[in-house]
Amino acid sequence: MTRSRTFEWQDPSVSAAAVGRESGLDFLRSVLGRLPAPPIAATLGFTLEEVESGRAVFVLEPGEEHYNPIGSVHGGVYATLLDSAAGCAVQSALPAGMGYTSLDLSVKFLRPITVDTGKVRAVGTILNQGRRTALAQAELFDSEDRLLAHATSSCMLFPVSPG
Repeated sequence: MTRSRTFEWQDPSVSAAAVGRESGLDFLRSVLGRLPAPPIAATLGFTLEEVESGRAVFVLEPGEEHYNPIGSVHGGVYATLLDSAAGCAVQSALPAGMGYTSLDLSVKFLRPITVDTGKVRAVGTILNQGRRTALAQAELFDSEDRLLAHATSSCMLFPVSPG
């Protein structure tokens, strides 16, 4: 049986123009309120749920649209959630005028996710931050706090010109 899904997103240049104008934490708090979420969040259906300095949490309710051919959530969905959580944990600790980009992401898949898993939560935290790089981790949990996957990410830090 054919299924379909539609979604909408807002102009990503609005948020991109705000990067660097304020601290990373203030920027991410704005994404929770006045700034539009990135289009990837609408595409996959995940949201930034909370952010504080050095920590970011994303949530996703898995659906069939996330499945791979063997009937469970595709590893790329896990990786996207973990990359978002780790990267935003780094961003949350940056001062105004600084940006970041992921240099690598190492993911370990521990348990399968299906629609029966229910809401999952990706929690990113900073492990170490220097002047040029930061190391972060992210953990993916189910509603019973069982660890589903783990990732580490190295991020490059650099000055940005406010849009």
